Amino acid sequence: MALDMQDIGQAIFETAKRIEKGTNELYKYAKAYAEAEREYRLALAKEIVKLKDEKMQATLIPDVARGNVAEQKYKRDLAEVSYKTARDMLEGLMAEMSGLQTIYKKQSEV
Repeated sequence: MALDMQDIGQAIFETAKRIEKGTNELYKYAKAYAEAEREYRLALAKEIVKLKDEKMQATLIPDVARGNVAEQKYKRDLAEVSYKTARDMLEGLMAEMSGLQTIYKKQSEV
């Protein structure tokens, strides 16, 4: 199936729109990831101080503190995976765009 220049141009245009939308979405995911990371670290620090004030054995504090803030860590991890998935999808779109541009260039040389 041969593509004509107009079809390739349209595919490039559509992919460019998807990349633009993906870039905006990636920013949202990056911001959510950064906020979740901040919330987790703050909660962990507060929990460590609380456990120290309660005179918990020093060797147990890190593990107990992480266990007590597991929900924040889960949210952070979920935000990280969402960000990385969006980033990888955007990279896929950019590869698609590169392929389309190569096809367009080769077709114009014919």
